Amino acid sequence: MITEFFPGFDGARLALHRMGTGRPLVMLHGLFSSAEMNWVKWGQAELLAAAGFECLMPDLRAHGHSAAPHDPAAYPDDVLAKDLAALIAHLGLTDYDLCGFSLGARTSVRAVIRGLRPRRLVLGGMGLQGLAGWTGRGAFFIDAIDRFDSVKHGDPAFPAVSFMKTMKVDRVATRMLLGTFTDTPPEALAALSMRTLIVNGEQDRDNGDPQALTDTLPDAVHVIVPGTHMSCVTKPDLGLAIRDFLLT
Repeated sequence: MITEFFPGFDGARLALHRMGTGRPLVMLHGLFSSAEMNWVKWGQAELLAAAGFECLMPDLRAHGHSAAPHDPAAYPDDVLAKDLAALIAHLGLTDYDLCGFSLGARTSVRAVIRGLRPRRLVLGGMGLQGLAGWTGRGAFFIDAIDRFDSVKHGDPAFPAVSFMKTMKVDRVATRMLLGTFTDTPPEALAALSMRTLIVNGEQDRDNGDPQALTDTLPDAVHVIVPGTHMSCVTKPDLGLAIRDFLLT
């Protein structure tokens, strides 16, 4: 794997991890995570690189090795979609595939609505409510950040807080980042006209009903893999589902 840096929409120093050679596949990780945790550690990127893809895996703003500014001006609406557009322009990509998990899926949707046109799209760990009802989901994570030091085992926020501790999340930056997201009305999803894979763990409803999302999109297929929202990224089934979809 090669790590380099590129300028975000405002010049922020953002990390990009590359693995493999071949067809460009941009892969976006989930909230509080990183490219290393979602795509590299459990072998998903290696599997896809072996299938003939160049895995292009940024660390999103305020995550991983990327900048986590504390200036509110660094967090305009749809900032992650703007950073993704900056990455596509930086790399000069015109023919590529786009894959996102959870927050990465949401970012991918927002970027396509704003004008990006990947050949194929993969949305992992996402349901319709995670897009149309993001405001409530975002409020849950903001509350977890605000109560970070008092959350105990058994609290619904405990898994999120535990993961933030594991990932050494910058809570000031991520709290501002969470304020940049808005709900995506179902009618806006008509912009996702490309062939799309909705892939979820069999026990994953963290972001709502994936079948409802599949039914809303113009040209989508739904695949179920083993695991929960957190554990499905640790199993090869996720990478295999993405590979098989992109190669057909």
